[in-house]
Amino acid sequence: MDLFEIQRNERLKKDSPLAERLKPRNLDEYVGQEHILAPGKLLWRAIKADRITSIILYGPPGTGKTSLAKVIANTTKSNFVQLNAVTSGVKDLKEVVKEAKNQLGMYNKRTILFLDEIHRFNKAQQDGLLPSVENGTLILIGATTENPFFQVNNALISRSMLFKLEPLKEEHIKKIVKRAIEDEEKGLGIYNIDIDDEAVEFLASVASGDARRALNALELAALTTDPNEKGRIDISFDVIKECMQKKSINYDKDGDYHYDVISAFIKSMRGSDPDAVLHYLARMLYAGEDPVFIARRIVIAASEDVGNANPHALVVANNAAQAVQFIGMPEARIILAQAATYIAISPKSNSSYVGIKKALADIEARDIGQVPVHLKDASYKGAKKLKHGLGYLYPHSYPNNYIDQQYMPDEMIGTVYYELSDNGQEKKIKEMMKKLKKK
Repeated sequence: MDLFEIQRNERLKKDSPLAERLKPRNLDEYVGQEHILAPGKLLWRAIKADRITSIILYGPPGTGKTSLAKVIANTTKSNFVQLNAVTSGVKDLKEVVKEAKNQLGMYNKRTILFLDEIHRFNKAQQDGLLPSVENGTLILIGATTENPFFQVNNALISRSMLFKLEPLKEEHIKKIVKRAIEDEEKGLGIYNIDIDDEAVEFLASVASGDARRALNALELAALTTDPNEKGRIDISFDVIKECMQKKSINYDKDGDYHYDVISAFIKSMRGSDPDAVLHYLARMLYAGEDPVFIARRIVIAASEDVGNANPHALVVANNAAQAVQFIGMPEARIILAQAATYIAISPKSNSSYVGIKKALADIEARDIGQVPVHLKDASYKGAKKLKHGLGYLYPHSYPNNYIDQQYMPDEMIGTVYYELSDNGQEKKIKEMMKKLKKK
């Protein structure tokens, strides 16, 4: 590297965003993720001892995946190469592997490849990594915001250790903000910043665990606020609020967080917690989730989790689904809220759901026999010769519109699928069925 390149790189560092400049250089500067990086933890020990094996880091944006890779780069004696799966391809990988083989053969020096956004590589590209990872030519550090079990080849996962990074806590964001304000070398220390406690609290709260988002807002506030008569920059709550704009939440309509939130929404309806239902509904709506998708899940819950304990639930949910398509957003949020909370507060029964599962299992695994002759279709010519329908008793010709007769095939007599609960309407149905059976 010549003098010009060194000067250019130094200038790029100075001109880069605050979040980039403030990336930690070592484990002591790293903030958060104590569940994997506290002293004595496996990953902490591996980094300290420079004994890194292939790992995959996954978690929301701004939680420190790239920062952790930088720490490893600054700590290891191995050759460290960084690629981004968005801008790199097979050709780049081949060059890295070729150089890694040279380093290993000539200097007995291993190569760590940090592949950011590894989920952007297709299956063939990920497969191209396998031989080099398997034979030890490369130590892979993959970083992704997606669930690796959905987006990364099983073969790569089986050869790597997985570490999940969680959204940073508010105290972590506050610590990073304080460091940014005080650091004169890499941060904003030269600007003499005074920031309100209320502004710091707000910044930590609405950053949603994303340190990059908090630092971007802080930098924007510092660079757009004029110094006071004492030469200091006062950053107030109102300034930070304006710089943060709309709160960001961790939600990807095609990814892991999408499934986590909808799962929590469904389970909250099933668990009869209308407040949690509204919370997760608000998360989805705020993030721009398709209201029709949400409506479908409510309809399913009305049948799967409420069932005949409150038969009206399906009517409400189905009407809501139609109304959502007719009305559209933003008013559709009201309809969704009414339907979802109705499901939440309804008595619950999954008897129908459990019953059909059992019946389908029997269809697949048991000898289910033939339809009893007296139940067979007798509406066509020649049915009488086959004795179809012979002996069928028409229930409406008997008291209470009921007569005891065989409906199950001979092989299935005595099988019970629909076991009524004691909740809501099903309790009344159970009592009615008992009375009928006794007569």
